[in-house]
Amino acid sequence: MNTYSVKVHPSAANLPREHQLAWHIAAFAAHCGPLDADVVDMIACRIVDNASVGLAAINRAPVAAARAMALAHPRKGGATVYGLGSDVRVDAEWAAWANATAVRELDFHDTFLAADYSHPGDAISPLIAVAQQMGLDGSALARGIAVSYEVHVALVKAISLHKYKKDHVAHLAPATTAGIGAMLGLPTEIIFQAVNQAVHLSFSTRQSRKGEISSWKAYVPGFSGKLATECVDRAMRGEASPSPIYEGEESVLAWMLGGKNEAYEVSLPAVGESPRGIMETYTKAHSAEYQAQALIDLAIDLSAQIGDLTKVKDILLETSHHTHNVIGTGANDPQKMDPEASRETLDHSIMYILAVALEDRNWHHVNSYTRERARTASTVALWHKIATVEEPSWTIRYLDPNPAKRAFGGKIIVTLDDGQVITGERGVADAHPNGNHPWTWQDYANKFDTLTMDDLSDSERKTFLAAAKAFATLPAGALDALIPALQLGRVSPSKPTGQGIFDHGLE
Repeated sequence: MNTYSVKVHPSAANLPREHQLAWHIAAFAAHCGPLDADVVDMIACRIVDNASVGLAAINRAPVAAARAMALAHPRKGGATVYGLGSDVRVDAEWAAWANATAVRELDFHDTFLAADYSHPGDAISPLIAVAQQMGLDGSALARGIAVSYEVHVALVKAISLHKYKKDHVAHLAPATTAGIGAMLGLPTEIIFQAVNQAVHLSFSTRQSRKGEISSWKAYVPGFSGKLATECVDRAMRGEASPSPIYEGEESVLAWMLGGKNEAYEVSLPAVGESPRGIMETYTKAHSAEYQAQALIDLAIDLSAQIGDLTKVKDILLETSHHTHNVIGTGANDPQKMDPEASRETLDHSIMYILAVALEDRNWHHVNSYTRERARTASTVALWHKIATVEEPSWTIRYLDPNPAKRAFGGKIIVTLDDGQVITGERGVADAHPNGNHPWTWQDYANKFDTLTMDDLSDSERKTFLAAAKAFATLPAGALDALIPALQLGRVSPSKPTGQGIFDHGLE
């Protein structure tokens, strides 16, 4: 690994591009080393993970709307869309838009948490789409995905966006861009220009995850993937972009993050070094914000000890700064306590999540979020007895640089009406690499089977899983197998929310 100190430089310094973070990202992407076998295996798991949740969300309104927008951009030789056959093809950037939205909709795929938050698997759909349109093989796709994960993990470890109320798309977009560049085998100079543009255009506020959270949360990866595709296309045509985009006098560091007095230490693999960042990331067994994963597991276990939940006086969750302030009462969002709040808001309310997990002793990606479920009187009563508080020791564990010690859970303290106190704590989710049941290929395959058994036959599921497991050996033109099609009638009409601008004149 090479570690680079990244800070603002005055324009007069004329910082050479070889000393800029965007160049370091591009140089690694252009010259990454061979992929280790366990990295390729994990990429296969994440391809399955994405397909599982993308198909499970196929007929939800935001996904259907994104798909309708994509279908208004047909392209012979383009990319395919989740749920539709290979005879339906659209421009790669629009396939990225539709498929990444489907994957993100249920908040049910992989995550990496450090100085900032991220869902590195958000880059997979755009990378597959570009690979399909460009006629690439599975080996090139593997390289692109591995590089994207590596860059994303490196940025999330080093640079906090949340601290300055910026959304984490600002790390996703350059990571996806670098992955596309690596996949296409582009030189450092071209990837550098594309990364500059992606960073320049991807900064936005965290209001998308505050207050009344809307469906835009699901669209962010699609936006990022579409942006990354366009950035690479433009750079391939010889066009330059703003730089130094991180270090400049009026750059993102200078005016959107810490300013001229703050420096960041970013570590990236040296030229020729193999990327292993994906091995530090983890997926979800439950459809909810990742910081709730360990706590859902804990609540299910504690429920049996508590017994009669009507006897609960109050519940206190001691947890990290991030959990308390993002999905806990520290966020000071009244919407997180509102039975009429959106699904997107409820899956970012640990108070709601704990109440439902305690009552139901399980978690379901649909049933746990229905309007009727949120309005249940006993749930609302229990929900409003739950509060969170930051416990510094959990914040330290959350930010521990050692992956073996890093923890994202907390301690639940239940006080009953008779004064009895029941407690439990869990550092990581059961499915986490350090958890009680670290997920392997079979767990990802089981997730796919569970989420798609009503829409795909046994043989169709087996065919997809076989293709995904061997994805790195697929020849050019065979990547369609990674975007499963559903039987006719399983996908809702393409325009469920009415026609928009893109539909006009198509019929």
